[in-house]
Amino acid sequence: MSNIAFDDIALTRIADFARTLSRLHAASRVRSVDDDQIDREFNAVCMSVWGYTTDDITDDLFAPNDHEFLDTLDEAHARMFAASHGYDLVDDDGILTDWWGFCWMILAELRGLLTPEVKAKSRMRMEEKFMSSPNVIGVIVGR
Repeated sequence: MSNIAFDDIALTRIADFARTLSRLHAASRVRSVDDDQIDREFNAVCMSVWGYTTDDITDDLFAPNDHEFLDTLDEAHARMFAASHGYDLVDDDGILTDWWGFCWMILAELRGLLTPEVKAKSRMRMEEKFMSSPNVIGVIVGR
């Protein structure tokens, strides 16, 4: 394996945005933590870094080879993938717990999917999906 050197100064250190998220994950190892709280904090990190969340992009926007890439990604390759695109997935304790989701966002950025138009279409699809359920009478989207 070849050594790849990255300029640490040039990398966006996601851990700097994910301190609260990392604390929630650490707390979840010793007590019950609400999954919705973790999801909200993960989304807050994504908004801080990219201005978008995983809810703003649908799976079908990715090509089959993108899905295969993400499905076969391990921690070591995730770190290299992220670093080669300007992001650091490591904090003081190792790789961030949500590394896979952050790689998903990095790939979405690379594919040009982080746009207001894509967000609007994805939100519309999500709302249509919820509204097709017989027990749903409305969808409230936090902005």
